[in-house]
Amino acid sequence: MPGLRREELAVLAGLSADYYSRLEQGRQANVSTSVLDALARALRLDEVERAHLRDLADPAARHSGGDPYAVQRPAPGLIRVMRTLDHTPVLLLGCAGRILARNALLAEVLGRPLEPGSSFVRYLFQDPVARERIANWSHFAAATLAVLRREMARRPYDDRLAGLVNELRTADRDVARWWDEHAVVDFRSVSKRIEHPVAGPMIFDIDHVSAPDEPEQHLVIYTTDPDSPTAQVLPMLASWSAARRA
Repeated sequence: MPGLRREELAVLAGLSADYYSRLEQGRQANVSTSVLDALARALRLDEVERAHLRDLADPAARHSGGDPYAVQRPAPGLIRVMRTLDHTPVLLLGCAGRILARNALLAEVLGRPLEPGSSFVRYLFQDPVARERIANWSHFAAATLAVLRREMARRPYDDRLAGLVNELRTADRDVARWWDEHAVVDFRSVSKRIEHPVAGPMIFDIDHVSAPDEPEQHLVIYTTDPDSPTAQVLPMLASWSAARRA
């Protein structure tokens, strides 16, 4: 917690200052669950932050032994769900924000093709169109970084993910500052405001769906209230996009 000294935190967690110092410096192997729970209570961590602490304490347990660079294939069940949702923007993301699939309306709303195999994270942070289209870009970008921090703890062996984060931090001072704040979240529902050059202002709630057998794939669905101005303009935007493709 801000302003809390190392010795004070050790006392709150029921640990000696020397033991906590070894923990902080990564010199203490085989940290017990009870110690991690005591630290989590002392730091007043939420459930996601507690899970993140456990991942950091035992990175070897996160390594499945498989190939971390194996090409991800879109989960068939998630693809079937996406095909039933052509009336709303939908995106299927894999590890490190890799785009596995998306529908045409998603590309139209965000202003870029966002082809499978490309990086949604690089679009968000490095493409000026993202900052133009996403009215609350700073809030959404900071939340995305917090998700990446959570993923890095689960995938400590993934050098490409670490390289991506370092690339983003080096290129943008705001990204470096957000990263140094150590915020961590899991995928969760957030709001995204879009400024579309044809449809005008649009507001979406971003919801995530994953399959039990593919926990590292997330179907990202842009939802909106049925009677909202955004819902009313989406059919027009979809028809206009289909006409352009034709």
